[in-house]
Amino acid sequence: MQVGNARYLTENDLPKTLAVFPLTGALLLPGAQLPLNIFEPRYLAMFDDALASHRLIGMIQPALDASEADPKPELAKVGCIGRITSFGETGDGRYILSLTGVARFRVLEELSVMTPYRQVKLAPFLTDLAPVDEESVDRKGLLQAFRDYLDANSLEADWDNISRASNSTLVNSMSMMSPYGPAEKQALLEAQDLKTRAETLIAITEIALAKAAPDGGAILQ
Repeated sequence: MQVGNARYLTENDLPKTLAVFPLTGALLLPGAQLPLNIFEPRYLAMFDDALASHRLIGMIQPALDASEADPKPELAKVGCIGRITSFGETGDGRYILSLTGVARFRVLEELSVMTPYRQVKLAPFLTDLAPVDEESVDRKGLLQAFRDYLDANSLEADWDNISRASNSTLVNSMSMMSPYGPAEKQALLEAQDLKTRAETLIAITEIALAKAAPDGGAILQ
């Protein structure tokens, strides 16, 4: 997989340990981009260290049953490695940057470290480095579910750009931008492949539509 100026082809191209950025509701998928606004000192330090080395960060959610009051919540078992592919400073102490997804990973163990940010030992999903089977996606079903959602919520979309998007771009972008909760986002992340992720997204959307309020209000919050 080509990400920015780097190529990731084998397990040896990826680190065995990685700093992680726990963020509830955030979803990064291989090949997709996630914009971030960084201002906490510990995460500024984390990105400084990443920029000085391999430019890789692990995006991950806290575990679904973790307490919001816990300053160091248990981590979800699966996250996604992202490479810093754009970076800017705001002048007021913040970083504005984008991560591009490289490959998902499974957390093997959290490391005991002296850094202000957390680090894990990981096992990457090597299948994410292989070419994607674009033709396996039910594009028609996915677009219909998306159209139904937009119609139910009186929203519009740029259908010209959508029609030109590849299946992988369509599935991953819709998954990342969808207004679903942490459990649904984790299910989309852990889907076995692109076909399964598309099917999961369709199913989640259909469930949300079925639960729509009878007064015609917004379906998802």
